[in-house]
Amino acid sequence: MPDSPASAPTLDDAEAALLCDQARDLAEAGRLDRAAALYERVAQQAGPRRRAQAGLGLAVVRELGGDTAAARRADEAAIATADAEFAPRAAYHLALLCEGEGDPAGAADAWRAVLDLGGGRHAAAAHHGLARLYEASGDHETARDHWQRALEASDDPVAVAEAARDRAERLLERGAADEAAEAVARGLAARETPALRALLGAVRVEQAIAEFDAAVAQDSGEDDPASVAVARELLARLLAVRGDAETAERVWHDGLGHRDGRVAALVRARLRRGFPEPDPEAVAQTGETGFWWDPYLEAAVASDSAPLLAGELFAALSRMYALLAVEAGGTGPAARPPAALAEALRVPDDYVWGAALREDVRARLRGTAPGAE
Repeated sequence: MPDSPASAPTLDDAEAALLCDQARDLAEAGRLDRAAALYERVAQQAGPRRRAQAGLGLAVVRELGGDTAAARRADEAAIATADAEFAPRAAYHLALLCEGEGDPAGAADAWRAVLDLGGGRHAAAAHHGLARLYEASGDHETARDHWQRALEASDDPVAVAEAARDRAERLLERGAADEAAEAVARGLAARETPALRALLGAVRVEQAIAEFDAAVAQDSGEDDPASVAVARELLARLLAVRGDAETAERVWHDGLGHRDGRVAALVRARLRRGFPEPDPEAVAQTGETGFWWDPYLEAAVASDSAPLLAGELFAALSRMYALLAVEAGGTGPAARPPAALAEALRVPDDYVWGAALREDVRARLRGTAPGAE
């Protein structure tokens, strides 16, 4: 494609439009060379509008063919026409091409060209692109202006929602939950998306963490121990949801060791919510009010590692039962396990996982001593 502007048109608009349609169909069919030849003909022989259309089409075809340098030249030729429809689209395509090639300066020039050409439905994307580039360069003030403009655009709700998502995620990473909430609200006003709704939830989690953290920081423990315990529990659990298990564990442990015994007792009660309680008859007989494994359960809840603990326990239980099953299998169909082994293999019927364990034991028995179940 020549770098210099085309001479007087030799194709009328209708002919050029038809050739562009044919070229597009060829490109969609994978016949890129034929498509490029038609686009080049239009670019050389048509008026400015169709030259712009052909330049954009040629840029896409060249990119698909792997010749990004030729694609960039074609985009630039289309941009030079200043056509109201196709020149901004070519600038948009060029910006994405430059970003994909790791050319931030070229991408910034192309995004500015989109805006200089009127922007249209690509204005939000252009401001979004410039905001990202300025932020990456450390110019946060200019980036902020482009973020704002991207979120205020109205011609492309999809682009606005995408800019809002990106902006909110970046703000959340910096701990600016309130600003992130504003960005999400802008995005949702433009277009409802699952990503934005999920981000709104994440923003609210961060805001709740900040409030509970403030409550814990102001804790005197003297006036309202119940509220102090609630704040510590919810802060710890939300930190675990966020993925900060280490800080969550510290919040629990600080509560368990609180200087006010009332607060410590309330925190422990909240930590142990859902734990099994000893049978009253056993307590009466032995005097033991807890289980030996309670500290492990408490530690697992505090460190958000209960699934790991449960997995380890079930693995150990499965291994022990497998060994017992082999021992109880005897040497033939008539063999019977000793009473102690038979009792050991029993699982209380009210255990939610009891049936699965019994079936696992039966399967292991079938595999080691057929008929010994």
